[in-house]
Formats: sequence, C-alpha cells, structure tokens
Amino acid sequence: MHATLLSILGLALLGALHAQDSVPVQTDFQQDKLTGRWYSIGLASNSNWFKEKKHLMKMCTTVISATADGNLEVTSTYPKGDQCEKRNSLYTKTEQPGRFSYASPRWGSKHDIRVVETNYEEYALVATQISKSTGSSTMVLLYSRTKELSPERLERFTQFSREQGLTDEEILILPRTGESWRGRG
Repeated sequence: MHATLLSILGLALLGALHAQDSVPVQTDFQQDKLTGRWYSIGLASNSNWFKEKKHLMKMCTTVISATADGNLEVTSTYPKGDQCEKRNSLYTKTEQPGRFSYASPRWGSKHDIRVVETNYEEYALVATQISKSTGSSTMVLLYSRTKELSPERLERFTQFSREQGLTDEEILILPRTGESWRGRG
C-alpha cells in the first residue's frame, strides 16, 4: 500500500515536471533584443490574487534592462488609485537562454519564467510557473512595444493560455489606462 502511494505520488510529480518542461522557450533567444519598454497587453492566470483583482487591472508599462552579470532587471509601473506604483524584479538567467528564475521575498514564491516567443520589435509571449507553499499557479503575459496589437497576436496569446490549461475566465486583455494617468507614471 505504502509503495503504491509513493509510486502514484512519484508519477504525479513526474507529470507536473513534464508539463512544465513542455513549455517552449524562444529558439535562438537574444536577450539584448528583449530589453527596452514594453506594455502589458494581456494577462492570464489561475492564481487566486488574479481572480480577486482581475476587475481592477489595467495595462501597465514594463522596462526590461540587462544587468552587468547578464540577468534582467524588470520594472513595471502601473496605476493604483490616483497614483503610479512601481515593482522591481530581478530575473536570474538559467543555463537555458530565454529562461529565468525569480524568488519573491514579499510573497514567498518561486517563479520559473520562459520567453515563449517574441519577434523583439512587436510582441513577447512569456509564461511563468509560480510555486508557493500553498500550491502552484500558471501565468501568461503578452507584452507589446505599442499599446495595441494585431488581432492575430491577441488570438495567439489566448490560444497559448488555453494550451497551458487556463480557462477563458482566467484570460484578460488589459484595458488601456486613461490618458490622465499616463503622464504621472
């Protein structure tokens, strides 16, 4: 009985690891081309915080810059009430180009971040597997160099999010922030 339970748990863990490994990473990833200003156009997640805050979310600006040791400094600015809030994250590179890790001291979570696909000048599709002591969740982000993207790119984001097991209720095209906010961020 004990051995059977262990083998079932082992298979479940192997399945979870295999599912995570099935998330692709951009072929021939060129980190220097990913740097610069991006707009968060789409966000999909099965996390509880996303379900609770989804109705409040708006498009934000993200600036990605390379650090001297080859990691990525990611700074997101988003509206919160009548002011701008900034969040800084350091994405640590892994052996696989286009794949990064991040540990959030604030939330006690570990993030496996993959740049799934990008053409660097227009859009980037990023998948993140988040692990916490309370469980794991999936997040998919769609970045754009401009505040608008073609319907084909939006559809690709939706399709990829569904492939990651996310439902239509967990997929959001972020509304643009008001013009009055833009100058204060």
